[in-house]
Amino acid sequence: MKSETPPNRIRAAMVLRGALCCGLLALSAGCHSVKITEPKRTVTEQLLLSSAADRAVAELDLTALRGKTVYVEERYFKSYDKRYALGAIRQHLSESGARLTTDEEKADVVVEARSAGLGLDSRESLVGIPSIGVPIPLAGAVQTPEIALYKSQKGDSTAKFALFAYERGSGEHVHSSGARSGKAHFYHYKLLGFFGWRKTDIPELDPRNKSRRNRAK
Repeated sequence: MKSETPPNRIRAAMVLRGALCCGLLALSAGCHSVKITEPKRTVTEQLLLSSAADRAVAELDLTALRGKTVYVEERYFKSYDKRYALGAIRQHLSESGARLTTDEEKADVVVEARSAGLGLDSRESLVGIPSIGVPIPLAGAVQTPEIALYKSQKGDSTAKFALFAYERGSGEHVHSSGARSGKAHFYHYKLLGFFGWRKTDIPELDPRNKSRRNRAK
């Protein structure tokens, strides 16, 4: 005589099977997340400022310091991205034939660096409907999507530096570079919310350079 499985055992088996299925689904779906941290400044901003600084430094005529042992005085240089700008000045001095020293007592000439400005101007224009916050009772505010028929975002950076050199012992004037400036820009345009293009004089931000590199591969 064939025995029947008790109802409670059937129910237990069904519960166990359901639990196994749920566990397998959870494992297959996973619970994986990637944390991406963002710096306070965008790479576009940093490249705009550093490119303008490089171009301003390149305009400085330092041939009068060729062959001289030079100490760079930093106390009068107040600027955004100060360390990068001073590094570019030190490199340009070395490339111009000056011998750099970090010990002022060993220098023939002291070079005072100063900054008239290193910054970024940005502006944005929109033809369309901007994103706005709509208050919802008990739920806070919800941002509506931006509807842009035409939108432009423009950033222009400018740097202006000068160097003054004098003999360390006597204080006699050796050289004044005069103030020299450098500029860089990045413009982004969008049409009908879909079609976008860029205009920039920074190679790292120019999409055409990326296309050329891909073709070269």
